[in-house]
Amino acid sequence: MLYLILALFGCASGITTVLFGFGGGFVVVPVLYGVLTATHGAGDAIGQSAMHIAVATSTCVMIVNSIAATRKHQRAGNIVRAYVWPLAAFIAAGALLGAWAATRASGDLVRGAFIAYLGVTILDCLLRQGFLAQQDAQAPQRLGPGIVVGGGVAIGAVATFLGVGGSVMTVPLLRRRGLPMAKAAAMANPLTLPVAIAGTLAYMAAARELPARLAPWIVGYVDLLAFGALALGSLAGIRLAAPFIPRIPDRLHARVYLLLLALVMLSMLLI
Repeated sequence: MLYLILALFGCASGITTVLFGFGGGFVVVPVLYGVLTATHGAGDAIGQSAMHIAVATSTCVMIVNSIAATRKHQRAGNIVRAYVWPLAAFIAAGALLGAWAATRASGDLVRGAFIAYLGVTILDCLLRQGFLAQQDAQAPQRLGPGIVVGGGVAIGAVATFLGVGGSVMTVPLLRRRGLPMAKAAAMANPLTLPVAIAGTLAYMAAARELPARLAPWIVGYVDLLAFGALALGSLAGIRLAAPFIPRIPDRLHARVYLLLLALVMLSMLLI
C-alpha cells in the first residue's frame, strides 16, 4: 500500500515535471519526508535521516524525469540549445558543491532552507516584473557570461542541496529573458540532468561516511524501493501530461507554476 501511494505521487511528479520543469523534487521531497517520519520514530536511524533520504531519492528520480520530459519537449520543439548548453557544465559543477554541502548539513537545516527558498522565489516572481506577464513585443535575450558562470554554479548548488532540480531558478531566469513559459519550463528539464546525476552519485558515496547502512535497500541515502515506485509513477505521469504541453495559455501557465510552489511550501510547513 505504501509503495502504491508513492507511485501515485510519482505520477503527480511526472505531470509537474513535463508541464512545469519541476524535475519531481517539489512533490517527492515533501511526500517521502512525510512518509519516512510517519513510519520511523525519531530514535530510528531512518527517521533521523528522513530529510537526507528524501532529498537523495528525489535527485535519483529526477534522472528519470529529466530524460523522459526532455524527449517529450524536443518533439514539441520547445528546447532551445543556445540557452541549455552554456549553463549545463556550470550547473554540474555547482551540483557537486551542493551535494557535498547537503551531506554535511543537518536534516532540519536542509528542510528550513527548502522552505525559505520557496518563499523567496514566490515573492520574487510576484513582486518583480517579467514573470507573471510579458510584453508581447519582448524579444528573447541572450544569457551574459556572468549569468552563465555565476548563475549556473548557483543553480546547481542550490538545486542539489535542496533536491528540487533547477526549475525554481532556471524557469524565472529564462522567463525574464523573454521566453514563454512553455519553453522556460521545457529547458529546466535538460538542465536538471547534471544536477540529478551529480547529486545522486554524491548521496550514494555518502555511504562511506555512515557507521552502517540505513537499510539493505538504501544505498548511501538513496532509497531504491521508493525510487522504483516513484519513477514508475513519474513515467506514467509524463506520458499522460505530454499532450497538454502546447495547450496551456502562457499567463495561466505562470500563475499555476507559482500556485504549485506555494502548495509545496505549505505542505513542508505543516509536516
